Amino acid sequence: MYAIVEIGGHQFKVAQNQEIFVLKLDGNAGDKVNFDKVLLVSGDTGITVGAPTISGAAVSATIVEHAKGDKVIVFKKKRRKGYKVKNGFRQSYTKVKIDTIA
Repeated sequence: MYAIVEIGGHQFKVAQNQEIFVLKLDGNAGDKVNFDKVLLVSGDTGITVGAPTISGAAVSATIVEHAKGDKVIVFKKKRRKGYKVKNGFRQSYTKVKIDTIA
């Protein structure tokens, strides 16, 4: 059984007991979160597709930890002008474990 869920503007294909990284969510490690924007559910009875979402369907999950992604270097330069700027960026993520799909 799997579902396609929209979390933070991104779509994820999730299954029970799967761990995924999503954009940072509010909450602490161990907190429960529910995602109600379920776009598709596949199970024993077949595939159910929402238009755009399935009413009554929800995916519950537990926050495992908060983490940061790899550093991305942003370097800007204009030739012959003496202009150089170097910045770094690390995206914040939340590791989530999918508990149930209902």
